[in-house]
Amino acid sequence: MAGCNQTFINEFTLQGFPGSREVQILYFVVFLVIYILTILTNSMIIIIVCINKNLHNPMYFFLSNFAFLEIWYPTVTIPKMLSSFLTGNKAISYRSCIVQLYSFCFLASMEYILLTVMAFDRYIAICYPLQYGTIMNSRLCKKLAIGSWTGGFLNGWALSIPAFMFSFCESNELSHFFCDMLPLMKLASPDTVGYVVIFICNGWILVILPLLLITVSYCYIIVTILRLPSATGRMKAFSTCVSHLTVVLLFFGTVIFIYLRLNPMQSYKADKAVSVIFLTITPLLNPLIYSLRNKDMLRALSRSWSKISS
Repeated sequence: MAGCNQTFINEFTLQGFPGSREVQILYFVVFLVIYILTILTNSMIIIIVCINKNLHNPMYFFLSNFAFLEIWYPTVTIPKMLSSFLTGNKAISYRSCIVQLYSFCFLASMEYILLTVMAFDRYIAICYPLQYGTIMNSRLCKKLAIGSWTGGFLNGWALSIPAFMFSFCESNELSHFFCDMLPLMKLASPDTVGYVVIFICNGWILVILPLLLITVSYCYIIVTILRLPSATGRMKAFSTCVSHLTVVLLFFGTVIFIYLRLNPMQSYKADKAVSVIFLTITPLLNPLIYSLRNKDMLRALSRSWSKISS
């Protein structure tokens, strides 16, 4: 960052996605459909878990929390993006930008923690099946859920506080479709480099620590599965983890590509595409992954549909 004249900026301009008016309308339709499907599918999971007593267990309790999170995750960014596609107004006020940044950091942090909690649940279910009901009782599940939301709230502040300290140069053009920390860093003046280092260090800790815990959990899970005497038992045990493991790979893979590369300040053409996957496609795929690969969920969905039809 070269020296520059610092100034107070009242609003930013989100560059978003380039294209003619017709292309912008096409973007609007595509992302609107994705957003509606995301809300509907995740809401469906929450409703099915609530109304089916067979699903009142720790695994589906955490899954319903995860689905609720996935409703709010795209809601932070997509409505503003849809508005810019439709109206052409890409401006966002400074306060709205900071609120969007904090909300994004809070929900992302919450997802790291909740995925770790879900890995712990699978670890107990497979490695200690006889004690599972005793260990993962309703009180512990509630404490873990509350702890996940509280941890996300606090981590959101830890990640977004540096943005409050930034002073900006004269440019207010954000090369992104939402207020993310890295584009804000690129607009900040050189004297904020210390806050950049703080954010990157926090990001490494908040991503690597949950990923390490999940990896350790799955190492124990895999060892336990391989010791099972029957192939059918091994397949059944592993099938309960496939959905969660798929979501973990999707989520952490995109996060690491964007934020934890060797030089996070360097931009790549693929950044926006990966961010789209991270913020819009993944929240839509997650309920489909959990539903289509889960026989209990499919049976509950079938029973619920039969009741509605009759």
